[in-house]
Amino acid sequence: MREHSTPLSTTVDDHRNITDLLTRRAAAAPEHGAFDVPSGQGWRVVTTAQFLTEVQRLAKGLIATGIRPGERLAIMAPTRYEWALVDLAAWFAGAVVVPVYDTSSPAQVAAIVADADVRLAVGGTPEQTRVLTDAFAATGTGSLGVWRMSGDVDDSTTADAVTAGATPTLADLAARADEIDDAQLEARRTTAGLDSPATIVYTSGTTGEPKGAVLTHRNFLGQVLNIAAAYGEVVHPRGNTIIFLPLAHVLARGLQLICLASGMRIAHLSDPTAVVGSLGVLRPTFLVVVPRVLQKIQAAAGQKAAAARLSRVWDAAVRTAEEWGRRAEQPTGAMPTALRLRHALFDRLFYRRLRAIMGGRVDYVLSGGARLDPELSLFFRGIGVPVIEGYGLTETTAPLTGNLPGRIRSGTVGPPLPGSTVRISDDGEVLARGIGVFGGYRDPQHDADAFVDGFFRTGDLGRLDDEGNLIIEGRLKDVIVTSNGKTVVPATWEFAVEENPLIAHAVMVGEGRSYLSALLLLDPDAVTEWALAEGVTLSHAAGTELAEVVDERLRARIQASVDAANALVARSERVRRFTLVSADLDTTLLTPTLKIKRRVVLERGSAAVENLYR
Repeated sequence: MREHSTPLSTTVDDHRNITDLLTRRAAAAPEHGAFDVPSGQGWRVVTTAQFLTEVQRLAKGLIATGIRPGERLAIMAPTRYEWALVDLAAWFAGAVVVPVYDTSSPAQVAAIVADADVRLAVGGTPEQTRVLTDAFAATGTGSLGVWRMSGDVDDSTTADAVTAGATPTLADLAARADEIDDAQLEARRTTAGLDSPATIVYTSGTTGEPKGAVLTHRNFLGQVLNIAAAYGEVVHPRGNTIIFLPLAHVLARGLQLICLASGMRIAHLSDPTAVVGSLGVLRPTFLVVVPRVLQKIQAAAGQKAAAARLSRVWDAAVRTAEEWGRRAEQPTGAMPTALRLRHALFDRLFYRRLRAIMGGRVDYVLSGGARLDPELSLFFRGIGVPVIEGYGLTETTAPLTGNLPGRIRSGTVGPPLPGSTVRISDDGEVLARGIGVFGGYRDPQHDADAFVDGFFRTGDLGRLDDEGNLIIEGRLKDVIVTSNGKTVVPATWEFAVEENPLIAHAVMVGEGRSYLSALLLLDPDAVTEWALAEGVTLSHAAGTELAEVVDERLRARIQASVDAANALVARSERVRRFTLVSADLDTTLLTPTLKIKRRVVLERGSAAVENLYR
């Protein structure tokens, strides 16, 4: 199959713009809980009507401050409730939102505010407001200044406001709401049409310069309404979720809008390490994670079993869960009696404890941002937490394809979602067209190679199975051509090695070389735990440079994974030599969505690469 389409489930023509999602939900269920917001040592519920009121007050403040329709407003802050407030308030005021990752460097921030010609910005912390202020001063933009998020938009005397000093807060902004009447706000709210820009998202990219993708109200509305219709079993008024992915990423913002429109309560956490501790309190029914989170949950359970001298029992439990998940994907879903008995035993020993760690109410998990190991997907389905894997990009306004409840196929990212078409080009590239696909970048020069025959070029390699499910096979830019003329797609080998919890990222090397080698970046936390258990002292790289790690016991633990990966690929695609490297996995090496920046890794690991070919 070379092309597959899924028709629209619903149209967007009866909506004016994104703001209709909130006004309609507030009219239908004003007292329904929309958000869980931190309050003291606990959480308080914010209803849809309360959220709408706060959004309207903040929007009036923005209008009073001088923001005009179509002008750009930047947000640089960790994931938190106030991010959602500013996002919606900006749209109510007719502005275009420019999200900035809170981990961005000052140079990146300056480049974004200059390119987007940002007039006003909101920072989450004193440091972020300083970075934004400096960026405005350096670029001559930001004529309306920088505002700081505070704990409560109705309290201008909060501790945050005091800490911020002279920097005005959202509370100060909302205090100007009385200067604008309701009719003025409504006129501004309805200014933008379906094809008006809603946001400019600067792609993080693993290679090349960031590009500003212009996403319209139609893009967002089309995705929100159609995905909500397709995933009604997952996103519904009886459920709740925790968003801890960066709200600067289009997936998190899209999810937020879907939940808001569907009545699913949202809690925000800025610190991903605090998520596990909050699961038992918030008890979500749905979570969005990156695959690494699922890997760590499984690995932690295995380590506890090993400490209790139950490794063999745990291994049997893993195999049983995977078999259960595999059979559940079959048309009949029949489970043999022996499997049922084993599953019941391991459910008492392990599975129910894992579900309890996740809060005890999780019906589904959505995995995105990187490839999910099929066996890991089967395992979680086997323990009673089905994992929905999807695929999308900034330019497709988050998900383009996705597995559906009751139709999960591990190892695939599912069929095109409603209103989308996927085509596979002659050279294997995934091409996209549909309701969520953007019309182009802010700089038209970036569009030159971005489209072909009306389809967006994703830069990913893939294929469609007989059912129309997409299978991602790597990045087009990552293809290696050896000196022998062999063309190698490294993703299959790299994915296999990365299944080892000690490896954070695998980077195959070999362009123009006579054989393939690899840099294996160690997972700092996993390696530290292993070293403590083994009584080994390892030296780790300081700063951002890559340093080789030499330890025979550690190498032996990883050699098995390399051998297994080599067994999966053709002889010409096997890695002959590899080296273990340690580095701080910060934003210089990883994108905000935790993808490895291959070019940077190869530049900083050039000495290690040369050693592999001596």
